Amino acid sequence: MSLLVVGSVALDDIEAPAGSVKSVLGGAASYCAIAASYFVRAQVVGVTGDDFPQEHLEFLAARGIDLAGVTRAKGRTFRWGGRYHSSLNQRETLFTDLGVFEHFDPVLPPEYLDASFVFLANIHPKLQRGVLEQARAPRFSAMDTMNFWIEGERAELEKTLSRVAGLVINDEEARQLTGVSNLVRAADAIRALGPTTVIVKRGEHGALLFDEAGVFAAPAFPLREVQDPTGAGDSFAGGFMGALASGGSLSADALRRAVIYGSVLASFCVERFSLDRFRTLTRDEIDDRFEQFRRLTRF
Repeated sequence: MSLLVVGSVALDDIEAPAGSVKSVLGGAASYCAIAASYFVRAQVVGVTGDDFPQEHLEFLAARGIDLAGVTRAKGRTFRWGGRYHSSLNQRETLFTDLGVFEHFDPVLPPEYLDASFVFLANIHPKLQRGVLEQARAPRFSAMDTMNFWIEGERAELEKTLSRVAGLVINDEEARQLTGVSNLVRAADAIRALGPTTVIVKRGEHGALLFDEAGVFAAPAFPLREVQDPTGAGDSFAGGFMGALASGGSLSADALRRAVIYGSVLASFCVERFSLDRFRTLTRDEIDDRFEQFRRLTRF
């Protein structure tokens, strides 16, 4: 099975209690594709500026990621800077420089049109819908969104939600989207908009899956060291979509298994800055932590 990922490829400046880094590899598509690459071959559609380091592209390619859909445009790469406070639960955006990403208009290469699984990372909902209109007949499509689109592009967002099978969203955004504080009722309201599968990310409190079979709760893995939460949600989405695509099944059991794999990949992501933990991470380590999750939730 193939997984198409559409979203940002970026350079990040990050400040956290564990230290700080500058111009490191970031972007939703980068995190998602790297996490998914442990399960399937990911195809990425994105854009970089002419200042984007070649070594970052080589790292992504070394993970078997298909970069035929990543174009290089004249100008600066999308850059983001953030600062985490002591609890790591609060993040302050220091700057956002869209650069060439401001005019990003995803066009799928011919070899991507038949992707079986599609994940639309956080971009304008109209652009997300445009990708769905290009893809021929994906078996499962899912998307992410953010408060900016919920506030400013509600009509476009609802049109796109009506076209996808899944939504990955955090708890604050789920409440904002629906105006409902109770997450179970909020998920019901979101599913009424179109997605049959809704995953609500709750940070250090894990994730909730809502589908036709009911509700499934996955804990966050208890870690002794967390350096950088950046990209954890996108790594979760990549692990989830990659595991789902690798099995091919869309059953309730397969969705729940994929949620745990998503949680596993997110737990590794936060152990180092940027995508550095993925430079040494092996599939054996992933499967071992999956089993630790199994023991963690067995009683």
